[in-house]
Amino acid sequence: MRQSIFVTLCAAAVGLSACEQSGDAEVERALQDLNVIDESNLNDVMLTVGDPQAAVTYFNNANANDPGRIDLQRGLAISLVRANRRPEAITAWQNVVAHEDATSSDSVDLADAFVRNNDWDNAAATLNTIPPTFETFKRYRLEAMVADSRQQWDKADSFYETAVGLTTRPASVYNNWGFSKLTRGEYVEAERLFNDALRFDSSIFTAKNNLVLARGAQRNYTMPVVPMTQIERAQLMHTLALAAVKQNDVTIGKSLLKDAIETHPQFFEEATRALEALENNVVN
Repeated sequence: MRQSIFVTLCAAAVGLSACEQSGDAEVERALQDLNVIDESNLNDVMLTVGDPQAAVTYFNNANANDPGRIDLQRGLAISLVRANRRPEAITAWQNVVAHEDATSSDSVDLADAFVRNNDWDNAAATLNTIPPTFETFKRYRLEAMVADSRQQWDKADSFYETAVGLTTRPASVYNNWGFSKLTRGEYVEAERLFNDALRFDSSIFTAKNNLVLARGAQRNYTMPVVPMTQIERAQLMHTLALAAVKQNDVTIGKSLLKDAIETHPQFFEEATRALEALENNVVN
C-alpha cells in the first residue's frame, strides 16, 4: 500500500514538474509575441513621429542586432531619406532591393532616392526594371519627373495625368506639372495647373508662389484670389514685383515692392533691399 502511495506521489510530482516546464514555455512564447508587438509599434513610431536622426540610429542598431530582416532594412532606408542623408539612403535602398523578399515598391523607393539626389539617369534605369503592370501613384509621379528632366514633354504630360488619376490628393502632382509647364513657357496652362493644386490643398505656398510667377510672365500683375496669410501676401507681392522688374515693368515693380513692405507685419528685409536697389538705379 505504501508503495502504491509512493508511486502516486511520484507521478504527481512528475506531472507538476511537467506542468511547470510547460507553463514556463507558454510564458516564454507569450513574452516573445509581446516583444514582437512592442517592436512593431516602436518601428512605426520611429518611421512617423520620431526624430529622423534618432530613427537612423535606432534602425542601424536593430539591423546590427538582427541582420537580414527586410523590414528593418526598409526602416533604415526610409529614415535616411527623412534625415536628408541622400547618398546613404541610396545605398540603403539598394540593399533592400537586393534582398530576396524585395518588391517592386522597393524599386520605386530606390528610384525616388535617386531623384532626391538629382541622379536622373539611375532613377530612369531603376524605373525601367519595374514591370509595366506595377501601376502606382508614386511610380507615375517619378516617371513624369524623369521625363521632365529629359525634356520629353509628351511623356511627362501623360505620366502626370496618370498619376493624378491614381490619388485622392493630387495637389503636389498638379504643382509639379504646373512648374513643368512654366519652364516650357506655357504660362496659361501653368496657371491653370497651379490653381488646380491650390483647389486641392490651399496651404501649399510653393504653388501660390508659382502661380504668381505664371501670372507675372503674362504681365498680369494683379494678386490671385487664393487663401493667404498677411505674410504670404507680402511675399507673393515681392515675387510679383521681381517678375515685373525682370520684364522691364520697373514702375509696377516698385509699386508692388512698396505694397509688400507695407503689407508685411514685420520688417521685410528682402523687399526693402530690392526697392532701395531700384531707386538707386533710377537715381544713378
